[in-house]
Amino acid sequence: MSAMDTDHEELSVVLSSTTTSGLSIALHPLPILNISEHFIRLKLEKQTHLPFTLGALLGTQNGREVEIVNTFELALEDDGEAIDHSFLVNRRDQYKQVFPSLEFIGWYTVAPNPTSRHIELHSQFTGYCSTPLLLILQPTANLIGSVDGTSQNLPFKAYEQTIEIKDRTSRSVFVEASYTVETGEAERIAVDWTAKGGGSGTSLESHLQTQRAAVKMLHDRILVLIQYVTSVIAAEAPTDHGILRAISALLASLPASENKTFREEFNTESEDVQLTALLASLTKSTSILNDLVDKHSLLTTSREDRFGAGGGAARRTRLQMGSARIGDWH
Repeated sequence: MSAMDTDHEELSVVLSSTTTSGLSIALHPLPILNISEHFIRLKLEKQTHLPFTLGALLGTQNGREVEIVNTFELALEDDGEAIDHSFLVNRRDQYKQVFPSLEFIGWYTVAPNPTSRHIELHSQFTGYCSTPLLLILQPTANLIGSVDGTSQNLPFKAYEQTIEIKDRTSRSVFVEASYTVETGEAERIAVDWTAKGGGSGTSLESHLQTQRAAVKMLHDRILVLIQYVTSVIAAEAPTDHGILRAISALLASLPASENKTFREEFNTESEDVQLTALLASLTKSTSILNDLVDKHSLLTTSREDRFGAGGGAARRTRLQMGSARIGDWH
């Protein structure tokens, strides 16, 4: 057992907690949101528990004071073993044109703990920054809240690379660096707006979004139950009588939805809704037709006034003037 523990210590690429970095890191909310969104999106797309997530950190550094302001995603090549450097340079230059003060200061990933693979990837970023940082999102970490609002209440850890000399040999390792979350007034407003669902933020929209999320969660869980029962019937999964009894009890507790009374009530409500929609459509069509009739009547009346009674009086006046001129000649 002690040999196994020794091997584990030798494979560890993180120094003990007694050794800390002297960096002063300020983490803004935007990188936290970007990294979380990147991880969740890949998790849903690839249907894996812990997809490999990789991105770059942008910010400023003044001596030992580092500020992480923004992030962008990175691409891999050579079957995920190397960084796509052309993509990194293009994206960095694009951000540089919009935010001249931001520099490449490190990279981020998602993992329970740093490994030797992270050491290899970390060495590929030294050409863009002399001392790049590593920010790791640990989705499975047990969070311990802190009163002062420091980094201990977020599943993020920051690391700085250093050299460990042990038994006359040296190797690259990581040392953990503490950080604090720093927010400006504009960031607080944006985070509050995002937390409320964005958009107009009305109570109706929030209610509908909550209902949609609940229905989607229920649908996903029903699909899991259906998949399990199907696998048991096909002898692809072991039979667990406890789970089957729980599913049977759940089905028995549901209200009957195929009896005659329910079907009649459902059809009545469905017809009422469709009738209401039809009446609204008819009301709108009637209003449009009424406007069209009013415009047609106004146009017809104007033409009659122009060429009707007014036109006849003008002709009579011209005829009388012509007769008077003829009488003068006589």
